[in-house]
Amino acid sequence: MRLQYKLLFLLIGLISTLKALPQSDISMATNWYNRANYNPATITRDDYLYLFSSIRKQWVGVEGSPTTVNIQASQYFREQKAAVGFSLTGDKIGVVQTLNPMASYAYRISYNRTSWLSMGLSAGIFYRSVNSALYEAETISDPSISYDTETMLRPDANIGFEYQTKHFIYTLSSTHLLSIGKSDNLLLNSNHRYCGVIYKSTGSPLYNYNVGLQVVNRQNIFIAEANACIRIKHQTGLVSGPREIIEFGATLRTSRQLTLLAGINITPDIKVGYAYNQSFITGYYPNSTHEIMFEYRIPRKSAFSGNYHNRGFWYN
Repeated sequence: MRLQYKLLFLLIGLISTLKALPQSDISMATNWYNRANYNPATITRDDYLYLFSSIRKQWVGVEGSPTTVNIQASQYFREQKAAVGFSLTGDKIGVVQTLNPMASYAYRISYNRTSWLSMGLSAGIFYRSVNSALYEAETISDPSISYDTETMLRPDANIGFEYQTKHFIYTLSSTHLLSIGKSDNLLLNSNHRYCGVIYKSTGSPLYNYNVGLQVVNRQNIFIAEANACIRIKHQTGLVSGPREIIEFGATLRTSRQLTLLAGINITPDIKVGYAYNQSFITGYYPNSTHEIMFEYRIPRKSAFSGNYHNRGFWYN
């Protein structure tokens, strides 16, 4: 336990030294609740088929602002200690369109009921097109402007590791591995590195809560973000135990962005959420960002064992 707290304080110290600069990976506010967005190791969720989707509209009021759609599905097989999954992310920013379908595999090493190490790998393709015909140039006849449509289709891969204990989750991942060492350009899918830690508490009969810190790196650019979330529980009796019904959270980034999140567990297996993001970057102050998410768990028979009430906790 002392080692875990030392790692947490070390990460806090690292974050305090970072410079606030923007990042270019596809941005999603719900990554704290669905870490598989950037880390394939997190799909080892036990006892159910996991389905997730979200749609994000960024900088409302800005012409050509980003619109992102994310769809994911994964299943953990306890006998094989492994999980498989699929994800599809689509992003449109002005004249640029991106599609990123990926298949994932993760293996889990369990040390006991509350402690395990997961390792995951994703592979797929990354497609990006730039429709230059949509440019609105002041001088249409400018010979330096190309109005052709450029496309790029390349193989893509992500890797990730996650270590969970009773109260801590440590994550380490890298996305777009085949772009390591390459210079950024309009068509490139830039390599990103993610490192984070989450502290979780489920001891109270009235609520659960978690706090987390994450560092993101691309080239010489660093972003740090902190998240806190509280989930209110409903007492359902001694048989099934308490389950979470509603949650509230906030994320603060060194890129001068604040996100407020809320979620409702309609049933123990269905959850909807909403995220409001406000950027304080010059030029985008009045332009907010909105994200809606839907999460559905289809439980296996083993989920209806004596540990049924654990399905009401949305941590792993």
